[in-house]
Amino acid sequence: MPPHTVVIGVDSSTQSTKAAFVDTATGRLLAVGRAPHVVTGEGGARESDPEVWWQALRDAVAAGLEESGVAAADIAGIAVAGQQHGLVVLDGEGRPLRPALLWNDTRSAPQAAALTAALGGPGAWTARTGSVPVAAMTASKWQWLRENEPETAAATAAVRLPHDFLTERLSGRAVTDPGDASGTCWYSTATGAYDPELLALLGLDAALLPEVAASGGERAGSLTQAAADALGLPAGIAVAAGTGDNMSAAVGLGLGGAGLLDHPVLSLGTSGTVFAASRTRPASPALSGFAAADGTYLPLACTLNCTLAVDKVAALLGLDRDDAVPGGEAVLLPYLDGERTPDLPTASGLLTGLRHDTTPRQLLGAAYEGAVVTVLRALDELLRACGLDPADPEVAGRPLRLIGGGAQGRMWVETVRRLSGRPVTVPGAGELVALGAAALAASAATGADPVAVAAGWDTGADLLLEAVERDLTAWERVGSVLERAAAPLLGGDRTG
Repeated sequence: MPPHTVVIGVDSSTQSTKAAFVDTATGRLLAVGRAPHVVTGEGGARESDPEVWWQALRDAVAAGLEESGVAAADIAGIAVAGQQHGLVVLDGEGRPLRPALLWNDTRSAPQAAALTAALGGPGAWTARTGSVPVAAMTASKWQWLRENEPETAAATAAVRLPHDFLTERLSGRAVTDPGDASGTCWYSTATGAYDPELLALLGLDAALLPEVAASGGERAGSLTQAAADALGLPAGIAVAAGTGDNMSAAVGLGLGGAGLLDHPVLSLGTSGTVFAASRTRPASPALSGFAAADGTYLPLACTLNCTLAVDKVAALLGLDRDDAVPGGEAVLLPYLDGERTPDLPTASGLLTGLRHDTTPRQLLGAAYEGAVVTVLRALDELLRACGLDPADPEVAGRPLRLIGGGAQGRMWVETVRRLSGRPVTVPGAGELVALGAAALAASAATGADPVAVAAGWDTGADLLLEAVERDLTAWERVGSVLERAAAPLLGGDRTG
């Protein structure tokens, strides 16, 4: 055993920072320090000051140290997993020039469409990057900045993703990883490097970007004295390259080359996401064809409207979030913030099928169904991109791993089971993004494969729920409304 036995995995999400203190040998979660973020913006704008993330990281680490009772000298390493896609622009001293444009800022939808056309359409983008520009992608946000705030773009000395910004504050080095870089739309998953032609299209100098490490678990550097003083940790401990939040969750679940491949995950949070680690490089315009943190691929589809949207419907109806029943004839597509998958950035919610006997509980159930059908349709596309047939009994029989805040909600779990017809596993491990980051930190400290590290940890017993008969009537009812309403009523001409 090395002298240091604890690592810190940081989950810097949209709403907060969590710092998980994890026993390197066993994976036991010793403490989780937490600190909130501030998100501002109206309409399609969503922004945060990156300095708030740095202060939140400091506060979360301090809280974790106090809660765990771990001596600072026992910390071996630290890694950050951050919200994907956000655009951070810095001056020559590493200070933010403006608040970061977050992943769910939809103002760059026109720029995304223009970029898609400029390269020759969705197929040209997926061939290079694995993904098509949408409002969420960093390339679209950079183009928006160039067009709307040209003085800021011209003054930019460095372009970073959220996790890159924090890793650089920790290590003093500008380093990213293939996983988070693959969400920019200027990194090629085909070549494993920044794409010069795409950078030229975006007017973006490669010198402004961080170096790409081989994996999220590679040692990016050592904790600087300044960062050590700010965090109350020893200078010189390992700082991993880190990764994006979805890639880190996959590591925490033991998904990757040294673990499970082609096993789907459904995350129910502010957004709904489906992903799987695969050796097949995905190239579907309906998906984000990301790289994983460990050298495999992580095809992913993300919906903007998940738990927060359904909670909003519950609040409008004056109901508790679990006080719902199946929707009956009602269909409610809760696209309250536009939608990403399907690509309908200007969409709003849609309610149809009301009857005199429709109840408030059915309306809330219809909101659950609309959100779940949307994300499960994306799951089918993801499986096809991995070279799998969603209808194959062997593929359909693989448990769907359910994570995120919604996985703790009875109605979310029941709706996923009813509409998917799949067995569902709720992992026993909590804080999967932070846990995956801790495995990356352990990898940086020891040289071990991060997926193998996470797969070998004892993080609690999983809950396995058997498959129930699929509700094809509800599935077809919601899907039919989505397909027929997309162009005229939801503000787009693509249904994913």
